[in-house]
Amino acid sequence: MAPARGSSGRDPRRSSRSGRAAAAAGRSGRPARSGGSGGAGRRAGPPPTRRTPGSRPVRPIPSEQRGGLGRSSSRDRSRDRRRTVGGDQVEGRQAVRELLLVGRRAVREVWIASDAEAAPILADIRELAEAARVPIREVGRAKFAAQARCEAPQGVLALAAPLPEVALDDLIGGRTAVPFLVALDGVTDPGNLGAILRSAECAGATGVILPRHRAVHVTPAATKAAAGAIEHLPITLVGGLPAALAGLRKDGVLVVGLDGAAERSLYDLPPADGPVCLVLGAEGRGLSRLVRERCDETVAIPLRGRLGSLNVAAAAALASFEIARHRPPAGQRRS
Repeated sequence: MAPARGSSGRDPRRSSRSGRAAAAAGRSGRPARSGGSGGAGRRAGPPPTRRTPGSRPVRPIPSEQRGGLGRSSSRDRSRDRRRTVGGDQVEGRQAVRELLLVGRRAVREVWIASDAEAAPILADIRELAEAARVPIREVGRAKFAAQARCEAPQGVLALAAPLPEVALDDLIGGRTAVPFLVALDGVTDPGNLGAILRSAECAGATGVILPRHRAVHVTPAATKAAAGAIEHLPITLVGGLPAALAGLRKDGVLVVGLDGAAERSLYDLPPADGPVCLVLGAEGRGLSRLVRERCDETVAIPLRGRLGSLNVAAAAALASFEIARHRPPAGQRRS
């Protein structure tokens, strides 16, 4: 027999359950759940996508305007990044000392870890910063470690204006020293970049060419490894390295690529006392095909051990100083 129903057509047992649920909800402070087979387990109230009366519709914020930045501000920030090569955070004692000593760019402040051991170079950094009216901040080890980006900043870092990007024409034009350029093809490790810059500067290089894309630029780790070389070496970014090398050749620059598969030895290279550009490839991959085709000469470092290759930074040091042996004396200008 069918269960008896009231005049409203509802099941009195279901109504009593709903009443008990409502009473329980009132005692606990939780919203009552709707009964019936179609509403079991659902919360009362409108679904998340439904607007309540009087509310304003929510419109999505364009990605370029999130964070309080308008469209023009986003473009301006992107343009500023393209005009610089990085280097706005310098880490390591020698690198910070050279930054202050050269005075090539503005320095906002110098951070020194409060537990850094006293050393003569730290005294030099303090003296140079005070002379340049650069604020010095003594910070705790935890705060310093949170700001540092390389593994061994030596308790010192500086916040400075980024390195300006130099035009390629400025590296080879004018009555400057005979150009000795170093170009890097796809080097992505900042430690290698810094070590290459340091060796190149010590060997007398006058400028560095880096690809704009798919290559590392001057990061805090690179500044630490470069130990101040970035303050002396002009750096340019190029959209395509093969095209840049082709342009150098038209301007009379000898382009020499270091390639482990080359048949000619680095030490058999004829003296290059004119403008020269040394090209180095990434570890493992080496020079790309298009870059190799744009070189006037490709040479290899003869190896006598069992390993098949050198670290790119070590190879750069050997090649840079071998080319430097045939260069004009330091300080000699172009005629």
